[in-house]
Amino acid sequence: MSLTPRQLSLFGVEAREPTPGDLAGLLAGPGQVVRMGGTARVSVVVDAAWRVHVLAAELTRRGLAPTWSPTEVDGHLGVRTSYSTALATLGVAWLRGAVKRPPPDFFLDGRRLRLWVAAAGAPDESGFALKLGANDEGQWDQVGAALAAVGLPAALLGPRAGGPAYRVTGRRRLARLAELVGDRPPPAPQECWPG
Repeated sequence: MSLTPRQLSLFGVEAREPTPGDLAGLLAGPGQVVRMGGTARVSVVVDAAWRVHVLAAELTRRGLAPTWSPTEVDGHLGVRTSYSTALATLGVAWLRGAVKRPPPDFFLDGRRLRLWVAAAGAPDESGFALKLGANDEGQWDQVGAALAAVGLPAALLGPRAGGPAYRVTGRRRLARLAELVGDRPPPAPQECWPG
């Protein structure tokens, strides 16, 4: 059996080492950041236990101490980092007072997309949806532009269409998403991961 080498993507998960800055992918979606002194903490509410396991492993790989707990929303779980100086720059860049906004130089790559998919990505009837924060309407355009910049132009779905979320459609774009986020982590169900 011959193995064909896979070409590495310039923006894929293999392109660079994981860093705490990758949590910008959670903030592009429904994640939240809170600052305290010279530290910050990132948190996100997820809808399945497998997401907790994937996120905990990803956060640990970045030197961050994750915790999780059930939320008051039925069946949902909150995942968060501890307050860390490693996240201070992210907190400063993303918060305008108490409002979350991407910094002007915000971009997406495979590592950031992988965290977003792990927290809030799901296949739907037309493609693959990446959920957004319901109260983050002011950042949706910039996040959509960042998706397009990595070859993933996506349709913005409003609340009536199952959003807020960006939906990636088309065989090439879905293949690009799968290439960028890398191999499915073992806890993720096969049908829930791109590719």
